[in-house]
Amino acid sequence: MTTVEKIDYQIEKSLCLEEFRELLIASTLGVRRPVDDPKRLASMLQHANLIVTARQEGKLVGVARSLSDFAFATYLSDLAVHRDYQKQGIGKELIRQTKLAVPQSKIILLAAPAAVHYYPHIGMTPFEHCFLLDDVNALK
Repeated sequence: MTTVEKIDYQIEKSLCLEEFRELLIASTLGVRRPVDDPKRLASMLQHANLIVTARQEGKLVGVARSLSDFAFATYLSDLAVHRDYQKQGIGKELIRQTKLAVPQSKIILLAAPAAVHYYPHIGMTPFEHCFLLDDVNALK
């Protein structure tokens, strides 16, 4: 584990594709993201309209990538913290910085299986009425 001396949080308008990819892999989120498909990753970055980063001496150590209308709903689609920097409050601060950027909006996220118990622990409310559609042919 790396000691967090000074982490800088900021909203970034764009993020380097390779830097984002490397962080996804280093955070273990890469197993559920298309890290071997640069075109999809680029599209994910291009269409996100709120990206909050955590950097230590310029190195990307965390990211909260969201899609927001800035008034009602913000979908926090990626919350990734480099494994060497986890369990030091960086993820929670990325969520806090995201919420500060969209004060009227609700933050919505789908938890990774290993993180289901983390979010209530930091004060987020579980919501059981969530649905997922991956294949359009599944609609009846």
